[in-house]
Amino acid sequence: MIGKWRRHAGITLLLLAGIAGLGYAYLLHPKFGALPEGARLQAVERSPHYVNGAFQNLIDTPMRTQDTSFASNVMSMLVDRNPNLRPSVALPFTKVNLSALAKDKDVVVWLGHSSYFVQLGGKRILIDPVFSTNAGPFPRTNEAFPGTSPYLADDMPHIDVLLVTHDHWDHLDYPSAKALLPKVGQVVVGLGVGEFFERWGYLPDRVHEADWNDVLELVPGLRIHVLPARHYSGRMLTRNKTLWLAFALESAQRRLFFSGDSGYGPHFREIGERLGGFDLAALDMGQYDKRWANIHMFPGEAAQAAEDLRAKTLLPAHVGRFSIAAHDWYEPFELLRQASQGKPYQMLTPLIGETLFLDDPTRQFDPWWERLRR
Repeated sequence: MIGKWRRHAGITLLLLAGIAGLGYAYLLHPKFGALPEGARLQAVERSPHYVNGAFQNLIDTPMRTQDTSFASNVMSMLVDRNPNLRPSVALPFTKVNLSALAKDKDVVVWLGHSSYFVQLGGKRILIDPVFSTNAGPFPRTNEAFPGTSPYLADDMPHIDVLLVTHDHWDHLDYPSAKALLPKVGQVVVGLGVGEFFERWGYLPDRVHEADWNDVLELVPGLRIHVLPARHYSGRMLTRNKTLWLAFALESAQRRLFFSGDSGYGPHFREIGERLGGFDLAALDMGQYDKRWANIHMFPGEAAQAAEDLRAKTLLPAHVGRFSIAAHDWYEPFELLRQASQGKPYQMLTPLIGETLFLDDPTRQFDPWWERLRR
């Protein structure tokens, strides 16, 4: 009897060891990136925003804002399924030939969630490109809504500058970064994130790591302001070892702001005052929850941030392609529309892929999400 028990125990231990070994091997996949080391780690440690072994927000930013554990939050998202988390039908989109757009036109094309193709001052910029239909570490962990993936890396023209706000899966996508490698001139990321791109085959002299309030002029006629956001970083088990960013793009004619992921804070007003306002601001206003109210904006907060930034137009971000929070998929659009009534800016709601010409004062977009509500 004892011998039989020992055999079963031995088999069980071998199976567990095999599973652990496979899990460890999987975590070595390049998509998980790499933590900064060597000169990159030294640059991280020199940053005034890196304190006690981690990057810190400008103001106190507890991750959890209700008395719940991380595990209970995850279980809530997995078990308490809102039937309206995802649209029941494919979302409408427009697909244009980006290579055919006249380069003398300033253009923004929303690619879904927080991904944007931008032409400004004759330069082509790509922000947080995620062309994969799953934005998570494992298959089927964060699937894109149907109809929201019309663009692939092959559809992109030559990109002068690739900007990545932080290392989360729905902003930094390994297959997209690999596929874009031959099309990208320069890359700008936060401190520490350059390690990812070097591991993925990008030449070190093409990758520029930056700290908050750095200003880069990598191509003629375009200034890139690297700005603070209120968020966090971490690809898997580690947290806040790399820096999260917002970006402002400035040409001789226009200034554009892209918040990346950010909770509301006084940094928006400071940025608006320092840079003198923006022609367009794309602001995080989806995937909010009272349990993590500091790290993503509610729509009303995004409306206030647009005012703080002195934005002329407001473009929704972090919405319309992936569901990370428990709200209805269309709720952020509706609440932002309500919060924007009577505001000094114009709210813009293009379809994924629809061309937004920044010099067109007559631009109007329909509330397309209304006809798709259950």
